Amino acid sequence: MFRSIFLAVVLFLLWLVLSGIYTPILIAFGVLSSIIVAWIAYRMDVADHEGFPIQLSWKAISYWPWLIIEIIKSNIAVARIILGSRENIKPILIRIPANQKTELGQVTYANSITLTPGTVSIAVGENMIDVHSLSKAAAQDLQQGVMHDKVCRLEDLSYPLRKAK
Repeated sequence: MFRSIFLAVVLFLLWLVLSGIYTPILIAFGVLSSIIVAWIAYRMDVADHEGFPIQLSWKAISYWPWLIIEIIKSNIAVARIILGSRENIKPILIRIPANQKTELGQVTYANSITLTPGTVSIAVGENMIDVHSLSKAAAQDLQQGVMHDKVCRLEDLSYPLRKAK
């Protein structure tokens, strides 16, 4: 039930921000429509822990800025590779561990890999992800496990940090 209430609040806030009109009648319609949609989602049993992961909501606030910075850094690295000589392009296929506790954690990790330019997740399996990388440097960055650990912490704050090598 808590997920449905949270869903209604999030839907209303999103509607409010996107509408840009703050008259009492439209705000009332927004509240009503958000409640109806949340009630329908509750009745259909689609507001579950994976479909609407509120446990990740607050933790994601620290993850998203880090991911955006990684995307920007990867964009710059890929631009340097493309604008440089052809010798810099050394595609490689690697298998990296994905020790997240849930499928949602593994999907978040795989999507984060794909969002960073120069790397694409091509298969997700039991505790592993196959990744195609444009360069060996990008592959080595993934093998260091920084993103892996961040996604594990996003999933569970009690995840132990990896020891520096």
